[in-house]
Amino acid sequence: MKAFNKLVIASHNSGKISEINDLFKRFNIKILNSKDLKLSVPDETGTTFEQNALLKAKSASHKTGEVAISDDSGLCIDALNDQPGVYSADWAGKDRNFNVAIKKVQKLMRLKDKKTSEATMVCVLCLSWPDGSSEFFRGEAKGKIVFPPRGKSGFGYDPIFLPEIQPEKNKLLTYGELNPILKNKTSHRNKAFKDLLDKYQFLLK
Repeated sequence: MKAFNKLVIASHNSGKISEINDLFKRFNIKILNSKDLKLSVPDETGTTFEQNALLKAKSASHKTGEVAISDDSGLCIDALNDQPGVYSADWAGKDRNFNVAIKKVQKLMRLKDKKTSEATMVCVLCLSWPDGSSEFFRGEAKGKIVFPPRGKSGFGYDPIFLPEIQPEKNKLLTYGELNPILKNKTSHRNKAFKDLLDKYQFLLK
């Protein structure tokens, strides 16, 4: 594999694009994304985070001839048998309204008489190369579900996820209350990114 100086983020999700941009900004790499390039994103038909990440990364790499990175992530709630999991975005509907998804989580937890639950944020990054090869990097963040939602930072289920590892002492803040820099220090996405760097930092030149 050769060093690369250009990378395509295979996503139309502004929140994910912003977070991945922040993770790579210290490297001398030109960052592009599917949204700005007007690339279509394949339907997420996989049943695992890895399968969905692979679909998106390979599609973007094939269409651009560049190295592409994709992210498939979701929230796995113990009390709901790890739902919504790979269907985390689907629960938000076609309009990707996560207020709807969060209300669904709350409703289902009430049906189980649960006010809170252990939960895990999962992120799988897939790095795909124009030659067809791909590799996966997985990160997880443990935490709890809290209601009512707290904070307007981040995206997705961030306002109801209280991470176990807090970046600031004596504070218990949801991902929705943390600023992006602090969130990235302990996030599931950052953990996956660190695994990627452990193997590929020599390529980021």
